[in-house]
Amino acid sequence: MQTTLKISAAAMAATHRERFYSMFDTKGADDAIVVLRGASVEHRYDTDFELPFRQESRFWYLTGVSEPDYSAIFVPKTGEFHLFAPKRETSYAVWNGRIRSQEEIQELYRPDVLHNSDALQSVLDDLAPTRIFAGAEEELSALGVVAPEGCAIDHRSVVDILTLCRLHKTDGELERMRFANQANSAAHEAVLRSVRPGAWEYQMKGVLEGTLMQHGLQFPAYNGIYASGTNSAILHYVVNHQEMSDGELFLIDSGYEFEGYGADLTRTWPVNGVFSDVQREMYSIVLEMQKNTIDATRPGVKMEDLHWLACRTLLEGLLDGGYVKGSVDDLMAQNIFALFFPHGLGHFIGLDVHDPGGYPKGVDRIDRPGVRFLRIRREMESGMALTIEPGLYMIPALLGPAFEDPIQSGFLNRSKLEPLLHFGGIRIEDNLVVNDSESGHENLTSLVKEIDEIEAIMKDAKGVRG
Repeated sequence: MQTTLKISAAAMAATHRERFYSMFDTKGADDAIVVLRGASVEHRYDTDFELPFRQESRFWYLTGVSEPDYSAIFVPKTGEFHLFAPKRETSYAVWNGRIRSQEEIQELYRPDVLHNSDALQSVLDDLAPTRIFAGAEEELSALGVVAPEGCAIDHRSVVDILTLCRLHKTDGELERMRFANQANSAAHEAVLRSVRPGAWEYQMKGVLEGTLMQHGLQFPAYNGIYASGTNSAILHYVVNHQEMSDGELFLIDSGYEFEGYGADLTRTWPVNGVFSDVQREMYSIVLEMQKNTIDATRPGVKMEDLHWLACRTLLEGLLDGGYVKGSVDDLMAQNIFALFFPHGLGHFIGLDVHDPGGYPKGVDRIDRPGVRFLRIRREMESGMALTIEPGLYMIPALLGPAFEDPIQSGFLNRSKLEPLLHFGGIRIEDNLVVNDSESGHENLTSLVKEIDEIEAIMKDAKGVRG
């Protein structure tokens, strides 16, 4: 699977800079500049083992530069973009490969002015700003430069402005996110075809990574989860070392980046290829939670209202199955939903798997079980990209104390729930972009999630394996 992008990284970054400048408040200093430092190669602890390089997201967003050791100056008043490229020694070519010429760097990243990195101080002196906006407190010292005497330094505004910029995805970003979802969906289906009793969790990780490498996606967006049996009820399980057994569920939550933009997908499947009655029942509840909340996702809707909708759908399903008792309103009031769904419904996604901006300034988290972990608390707006990932888990650490609680125990059917303490968990996650269409959103994720589709693919894969 390959793709031809219509919008280059340089063109996308230019669009991002235009947005950045349009939002920028120089605080009365017309000569103000912004200084940002790109990332450098890091090493594992005190060794010479190089970790895979990944550019710092804010720098990548504004420059399109995906190489280490670059820095940049931006001039809001004029819109100028100064890029400072590292001066590579001959040894770099020996150990790391060919050194780009200045002409190649100019063509690739399209700065207004290209400099060698050792010119940063002289350019700073020539610009002589009375205010410098930097991405972090240590930015200037890390670059080895000194601000002009009397120059004010602002370490916070850049982060706040870039957070607002990144809330709404541009066409170039969406192009990359669509391909990331397409490739990750294909890789997850490859795992679906490989799941079987006797296979190991880490082997499923190998299938996903190998498939994504074939599509050109080499960098994980986050540390993936490959969890079978009771491990599927561990929200951030990353050990991935258990053999999968007949009758268990397998939960995969993993995604890789394409040009910095990741996908974050989760699916849960029966290890033997056929959902048992109780697995089917629980899976259907989670699928209904996701369908209801996806259908409701559109501009103007608050994320916490989507979360409450998921909680009510969960409780309605558990009530229908006889697992809880009482009215939905009473169950909601006693936070029974959080015993089974202890995390937030979703988060923003983009250059970071948990993209910033979920909480506007002055908005606090809701101090209630489950929903306090919600990563977004604001109204949806066109252009926002987010995940919708409801779940249902049987977690002994939560249900055990609830069985003994004088209030919560009255809402739980212990005789039906206690045999399920080793059931594990189910989560289903898609990536959406909010828009102004009739549906209110675009679902970027094409991976199957209906029970009959899952079982049909697993049956087909079993026939191929023999």
